[in-house]
Amino acid sequence: MVSQGGGAEPRWRRDGKELFYVSPEGQVMASQVSVNGATFQPGIPRALFKAQFVVGGVDRILQAWDVSADGTKFLFPIMRGETVPTPFTVVLNWTSLLKR
Repeated sequence: MVSQGGGAEPRWRRDGKELFYVSPEGQVMASQVSVNGATFQPGIPRALFKAQFVVGGVDRILQAWDVSADGTKFLFPIMRGETVPTPFTVVLNWTSLLKR
């Protein structure tokens, strides 16, 4: 078990030696991990920083965050001063428009 307090939205460092997750309090946590044969050995989780999510806090976490391959950079979508998300347009079958 990595966390006794719970967590959500786990992300692995690319080399598999560290696991990141969000605690119920909204902290991004990191835990060194190792595997020896069939034995999974988690380290002691440490808090990295308080996450700020676009929608509603930890109980409504977006799956849109990620961590860099080396585990040193984090990407989170945030809203700055907006109360309504900015709309965007998705164009399906856009390659058919290129033939015109």
